[in-house]
Amino acid sequence: MSDLFSASGLDRSGPRPLADRLRPTTLAEVAGQEHLTGPDGALTRLVASGTLGSLIFWGPPGTGKTTVARLLAGQVDLGFEQISAIFSGVADLKKVFDAARGRRLGGKGTLLFVDEIHRFNRAQLDAFLPVMEDGTITLIGATTENPSFALNAALLSRARVMTFKEVLENRELPLTPEARLALARFADGDGRAVLTLAEELWRAAKPGEILDEHGLSEVIQRRAPIYDKAQDGHYNLISALHKTIRGSDPDAALYYFARMLDAGEDPRFLARRLVRMAVEDIGLADPQALVHARAAAETYEQLGTPEGELALANCVIYLATAPKSNAAYKAYKAAVRVAKDRGSLMPPKTILNAPTRLMKEEGYGADYAYDHDQPEAFSGQNYWPDLLGRQRFYDPPERGFERELRKRLEYWEKLRLERGG
Repeated sequence: MSDLFSASGLDRSGPRPLADRLRPTTLAEVAGQEHLTGPDGALTRLVASGTLGSLIFWGPPGTGKTTVARLLAGQVDLGFEQISAIFSGVADLKKVFDAARGRRLGGKGTLLFVDEIHRFNRAQLDAFLPVMEDGTITLIGATTENPSFALNAALLSRARVMTFKEVLENRELPLTPEARLALARFADGDGRAVLTLAEELWRAAKPGEILDEHGLSEVIQRRAPIYDKAQDGHYNLISALHKTIRGSDPDAALYYFARMLDAGEDPRFLARRLVRMAVEDIGLADPQALVHARAAAETYEQLGTPEGELALANCVIYLATAPKSNAAYKAYKAAVRVAKDRGSLMPPKTILNAPTRLMKEEGYGADYAYDHDQPEAFSGQNYWPDLLGRQRFYDPPERGFERELRKRLEYWEKLRLERGG
């Protein structure tokens, strides 16, 4: 029945969302993905070469992945099949593969578009491999997750990854300049979402009315930030937070910290990561960093949200402005590596206790120098196994804590003056 409506054009004459009415009909009409669909774009060159190959489309929602897949099928004259990994299983895949084999016997290939392909498990993903290899289908999988983590290596080795960018478009809207910026933030780079929101605004705005930010918020509800606490957005932002603290930029660190809280991240997770940063990136350059991080975590447990989050924000600033040293971190890693590589070497007998006469006769504890009895409480004796020899793992920072702190304070004072106090 749907085929009859499509053939007659009735399916296009009924009510359709704005995003559907503005859907491109050629690759050249696709907006925001010029690196793929422009005159010199990667997909444009593939179409011109006549060898499309299997592809993975990676990008945020609403950036045109489904539309581009449909357009490619038309331009290379392939039958188009679409399934969603959310609603499909192995039985559905078998039906699609059988249909593609039948189409192939008639001399026509099949482009199979799989939306949310990262939702398939490993066994389901493996089912694509033989039909990709024998040419039964040309696969285009769409995913919002990083393919390196979300898909298995066997599939990635047979498909080329194409990255889609967030879509931002300037169109006449009944909004003040400030409200337009707010709308872009609400859409969060999702092209389909911004068109849907625009359609809501055109319906709600009276003739000649220009809405400000307050009016915009009354028309639409705030969209949740694009952030999956168990997937890519989670790892990207915590990586950004860690590196901005390591890079001593408190403003950027606070920004990413606020981004994660705003997206619903568990403050306890952030507290744990701040403790780790204090140990890994500051270490003994400022021993109080760990104390401060632990205190911030305990304060959050006592106060909860939102008061406890301020303690964590204080910690973010403290860690970002503290002197940095990974000397202890590197020393520990080096010691672990040597301990694993060299096995169970016997410590020198000099530093071993001799609780029995036999052990004394064997030289255990002989000539041991009690450090507290030595000048400066330091004997300098050898503590290393004979088969290993002396090692050096800990290389303390060249500058002492006070000198490093003074350097940081001078730097921030310079920035303060440059910014006008």
